[in-house]
Amino acid sequence: MSDLKYPVGEYVMQPFSNVLKKEWLLDIQSLPLFLENAILNLDEQQLNVPYREGGWTVKQVIHHWADSHMNDYVRFKLGFTEDNPVIEAYDEVKWAELDDVKELPINISITLLHALHIRWYAFLQAFTNSDFDKTIFHPGHNKEFTLWQLLGMYAWHGRHHVAHITTLRKRMKW
Repeated sequence: MSDLKYPVGEYVMQPFSNVLKKEWLLDIQSLPLFLENAILNLDEQQLNVPYREGGWTVKQVIHHWADSHMNDYVRFKLGFTEDNPVIEAYDEVKWAELDDVKELPINISITLLHALHIRWYAFLQAFTNSDFDKTIFHPGHNKEFTLWQLLGMYAWHGRHHVAHITTLRKRMKW
């Protein structure tokens, strides 16, 4: 856990397996609860501390999480219903500096994440194994991704940000 930027390691794509599918779907379902546990009893001052030097504050991480997962939910819907759609890329760094991130309390994004992950999990539960072979094209990476690869990335993404917060808490002795 010495890498503050990637406390759970960088994401490594994995081939399809039913074991990983079950694990990653559980990650999608459980993420909002893991997030709530990670921030339990943090005050406003603590929420405004960056998880690492040069990194986002806990508050920015939480709002980013909502932005990111809303985008990915839409990417899954597009990938499922269209033939290799070109998805919209966005500048997450600029989004993390917008006024809604600075001004709104984190409970807005946490509530959004709860609702979003209920929908996302229900949607993914209906997938057949071959549905995960469907693709999207990401212009920011100039690359095609399968929905399986996206599932792995976003299961990792949740664990990644939970670890940002929990490792910060441990270092700060909160």
